[in-house]
Amino acid sequence: MSTLENLSCPIDSALLIRHERVLTCEHGHTYDLAKTGYVNLLPVQNKRSKDPGDSKEMVVARQAFLNQHHYFPIVSAILSSWPKDHLVSGVRILDAGCGEGYYLSEIGHAMSQQGIDAERTGLDISKWAIVAASKRDKTVSWLVGSNASLPAPNERYDAVLCLFGFPIFKEFARVLSEDGLMLLVESGPNHLIELREILYPSIHDYKQTFSEGIADFELVLEQAETFTFTLNTQEKIQELLSMTPHIHKASYEGREAVKQLDSIILTADIKLRWYRKKTKEVNHV
Repeated sequence: MSTLENLSCPIDSALLIRHERVLTCEHGHTYDLAKTGYVNLLPVQNKRSKDPGDSKEMVVARQAFLNQHHYFPIVSAILSSWPKDHLVSGVRILDAGCGEGYYLSEIGHAMSQQGIDAERTGLDISKWAIVAASKRDKTVSWLVGSNASLPAPNERYDAVLCLFGFPIFKEFARVLSEDGLMLLVESGPNHLIELREILYPSIHDYKQTFSEGIADFELVLEQAETFTFTLNTQEKIQELLSMTPHIHKASYEGREAVKQLDSIILTADIKLRWYRKKTKEVNHV
């Protein structure tokens, strides 16, 4: 079962104590566990909109696509590239921007098959994503929250994963233990290139993110993972399109052209980058 322990109040950062189905801080702020076991740690004043993050429809589409396991090679690549000195029982993992929980759940299953017992926490700003995640896997602590203000004390986690998400490096560094790891998984230059060539009149040049490095972190490993998969119905093609930014960015003409397809072979081009939190230098007087 999930623990939902050693978390921080999103209003005053005080430690939250769990009493059955309620989390409470010393200043009296309380957060109830939902029926499916998650907790909402995103106070109204921290929301930029009434219903932030992915909509219910986007979550349903993403879940339908990911449940077909076309992206399982990403899970395998994460585990095979994970620095071995940190892939140990007791490792505390935060998936920051976990969506509907596919990756964190599959990572946990694969680790347990290797005899590794990990403590996993998944956080997303979308309530709909966390509702879906909390139904998928009861062994994970699922939180509605924001990467901009993680509801966790300093040095709470040994690894922070940010898969196709919006990293906030200052917060990631804060909640990572000394020598902790951060993983960024992003699209490479040819990701879904076959679909993009139909959606857009021209393809923008690929720009490497964070090429100048990231403060508080040092790059320890960079790996590209490329594989192909087939979507053999229009419904499955639309599920994929609905979970990507292209559903909003592409022109009407491009989206209409995609509607004419009954199958497509697609390239997945993924970049994995592992970083280690830099240890702070102590100035001796």
